[in-house]
Amino acid sequence: MTEHRIGTQEEWQAERDELLKQEKELTRRSDELAKKRRELPWVAVEKDYRFETEDGTKSLADLFDGRSQLMIYHFMFGPPYDAGCPVCSSITDTLAPQVPHLKARDTTLMLASRAPLDKLLSFRDRMGWGIPWVSSGGSDFNRDLGFLHTEEELKPFLEGDIPPTVEQNARMCGTDAAGYVAEGPGMSVYARADGTVYRTYVTTARGLEPAMAYYGLLDRTPKGRDEEDASRPHWLRWHDDYKDA
Repeated sequence: MTEHRIGTQEEWQAERDELLKQEKELTRRSDELAKKRRELPWVAVEKDYRFETEDGTKSLADLFDGRSQLMIYHFMFGPPYDAGCPVCSSITDTLAPQVPHLKARDTTLMLASRAPLDKLLSFRDRMGWGIPWVSSGGSDFNRDLGFLHTEEELKPFLEGDIPPTVEQNARMCGTDAAGYVAEGPGMSVYARADGTVYRTYVTTARGLEPAMAYYGLLDRTPKGRDEEDASRPHWLRWHDDYKDA
């Protein structure tokens, strides 16, 4: 028998109505924060970053592809990896279908990783994504944004108890824990005006959750995310690697 609290339809409706008020407050607060994001000062990108693309070497300005806005997801796929991070892959499952919609709003969306381009494109083919992917491995792009960490910086973490999820994801990617966590996920956003490229927004960690649609859906189920037990390996896999539930 279920251990969850059971109530009548009337009790459920009363609590749902109260919850709806709070959800609407959160929506209004989210709108306010979105406005504050848009009002952040722009920072001119002065370094001449170069990227390897399917059409040759390009600058950051070239990546806009004629549009005025550019969003880059920093996908964890380091040079020693054999496959892309499964968490970043789950995010890209959400991002890839948005490419044409964002193009219609003057925005180019793409992935950037430090692995060689041929590795990236091979993995993209496996996943069936239709999203541009560039290699930033020949520049300081990831490092300058805080999405690449040195062995010295990682030493305290690596000398402690490494979470099972890190060990699991490292194995899945074909690297070790140090190679896996050297990379970091993130999103960076740019605007181009009067021939100058400006950085307008950067986020990482839980700031990436808007691109993790499954969490918003799970948050509305009785079990929720069901991730409280940190001793268990993380449940996320590549979409072609899930076993029958």
